[in-house]
Amino acid sequence: MKNIIASIGRFTASRSPWDSQEAIREELFSVERLEAHARSLAKDQDVLSGNARSHWLSSRLADNGAALLAAYKSTSKAADEGHAITPAAEWLIDNYHLVEKQFREVRSDMPPGYYRQLPKLAKGPFAGYPRIFGIAWAFVAHTDSRFDAEMLRRFILAYQEVQPLTIGELWALSITMRIVLVENLRRLADLIVNSRADRKQANDVADRLLGISGDAAESVPHVLAGWNGAPVSNAFAVQMLQRLRDQDARIIPVLTWLEARLASRGSTPDLAVNDELLRQGAATVSISNIITSLRMISSVDWADVFESISLVDKALAVDPIFLTMDFSTRNLYRSAIEEMARGSTSTELELVQRALDEAMKSGSATGSDPEHGAGYFLIGRGRPGFEKLLGFSPRLAIRLRRAFRWGGLYGYVAAIAICSIGLLALAMLALVDEGIDAVWLLALGALLAIPVSDSAVTLVNSLVTRIVGPVILPALELKDGIPASLRTLVAVPTLLTSLEGVAEHIETLEVHHLSSPEGEVYFALLSDWADAPTADLPGDSALLDAAIAGIARLNQRYAPGPEGNRFTLLHRARSWSASENSWIGWERKRGKLHQLNRLLRGATDTGFIALAGRLPSVPRDVRFVITLDADTRLPRETVRRLIGKMAHPLNTPHFDAVSGRIVEGYGVLQPRVAPSLPVGENGSLFQRTFST
Repeated sequence: MKNIIASIGRFTASRSPWDSQEAIREELFSVERLEAHARSLAKDQDVLSGNARSHWLSSRLADNGAALLAAYKSTSKAADEGHAITPAAEWLIDNYHLVEKQFREVRSDMPPGYYRQLPKLAKGPFAGYPRIFGIAWAFVAHTDSRFDAEMLRRFILAYQEVQPLTIGELWALSITMRIVLVENLRRLADLIVNSRADRKQANDVADRLLGISGDAAESVPHVLAGWNGAPVSNAFAVQMLQRLRDQDARIIPVLTWLEARLASRGSTPDLAVNDELLRQGAATVSISNIITSLRMISSVDWADVFESISLVDKALAVDPIFLTMDFSTRNLYRSAIEEMARGSTSTELELVQRALDEAMKSGSATGSDPEHGAGYFLIGRGRPGFEKLLGFSPRLAIRLRRAFRWGGLYGYVAAIAICSIGLLALAMLALVDEGIDAVWLLALGALLAIPVSDSAVTLVNSLVTRIVGPVILPALELKDGIPASLRTLVAVPTLLTSLEGVAEHIETLEVHHLSSPEGEVYFALLSDWADAPTADLPGDSALLDAAIAGIARLNQRYAPGPEGNRFTLLHRARSWSASENSWIGWERKRGKLHQLNRLLRGATDTGFIALAGRLPSVPRDVRFVITLDADTRLPRETVRRLIGKMAHPLNTPHFDAVSGRIVEGYGVLQPRVAPSLPVGENGSLFQRTFST
């Protein structure tokens, strides 16, 4: 423990993290000592209260980028000219492209606005810098820049045994680690460049003394005259010793002078050689660790790392529904917690506990009903009351966003009208100053009304898109597929018009099956014959037989589900339509879906006919139906995501018998349908992509 405290003392003694140009390297700790160091560090670090001003690292990052680029260019030039370079320099040359990538990611992933929200340290060399920056620095220093996800996880968890970290700090850990590693790389690159410059100076001195390149050898006093009082580095001394040993007696005074200069700082030639070799070896190891760590950091799934070290996630795990949700929904919970914690006096962990307590008061935290889970108070209809309980004071941006959403269409139109009037008033004031007659002024105002209103629409649209973003619906993850309680039927209404068309419909149905997850998902082709002047046409039977055979092949090819065959054909005969003056499938597509719904609810008089001697049937207890057009593609995992959203307790529809409508949740979801790339000859045929 004394060693740990001493390490902290050295760590906090400097006035600024940028005062020293030495590599970020302290005593190498095992994982157990690293955990103990994290606890000691947490006890020693005090955080500024409130929204204190902070130092931003942008200028230091820019300096690091310029320094590393200069080091790369000079080292590459030396290598191209045939000069000997150290292994550490080779690492820098071979991996500089990776360093450039890190700079781009740091700039894009850590905007100043997000950085300013992080808790800042109150004292020490990192006073005014984010606490997570000091934590990352300590980890890098005591691991010699070697990244290990499990070691970092244990280090952060040990720190949080004393001081919990915020959600924002944990998300910033990845980018902060890169910032510190790049800083260390810059320092090592400076050492490489400076050592090469010292070796070059030593070579120049040796060349003058030995008369290299045809020049006459200079006298020792003349050459050494410029070095009186100048510092002698180990790199200079080692290079001089290599060049001048085993030379004639005239060079002995130089060696004596060099030994005296080394002795003045408590060293000897042998110690200088040993220290320089150790320094080069340590630099090589550190740079290789940095490069390897930067690669590993880019490949690690930081979402998994975050959730394994987040105390907020651990607290929310008490609510069983939280662990069954997908990552985006869990992140919705965390974002709401961050937002409310910033606008209230409660910490994030206190806020989570209060939400869980409120859920317990309204029932039991089972997630079976919206009011019974913490999400009801974090992102559901219970949030307004929960905010009042916390004393939450929203920021201006949140107030504007809520005002736009509350106003709806009327608010949108009102904003355009107010903006139009304001812009027109400014234009009129400018014209009044020109002394224009009132009649002409009114005429000009009428002419300007249309372009001004267009400008107002553009301005309001731009403002709305900046303030009001899309709302992500919460969803269950359903990572093991669709369970029996959420049994789903994918229905594809279509027309049987040709044998080629029937084959295409069967193939599309198979593709839908292959793109869907395992579990309780079934597929039905809802078919009609094309409109006709009579109830039957000569080719009808052949088309229906082809469809029956195609569905049978699919059922033979793929294993059945717990409720029987995965694929079903539901076909209707034509009925007379007086309004259409034709024989058609009753109500066409809408009629098929209506009759399918009745069939799913147990009706037997649905209009679907018996096929191959079997009455129309569907799986029992189907809870959800996904309807696709015949030309719509179903991307992978779309079924799972859709059902996950519909099945989340906060989306469960609640029917109000008095008003006769759904007052909460969703009975129907209409996902985004976008055109995909053109297919077919000359790109003349388009298919639509059905996605969440």
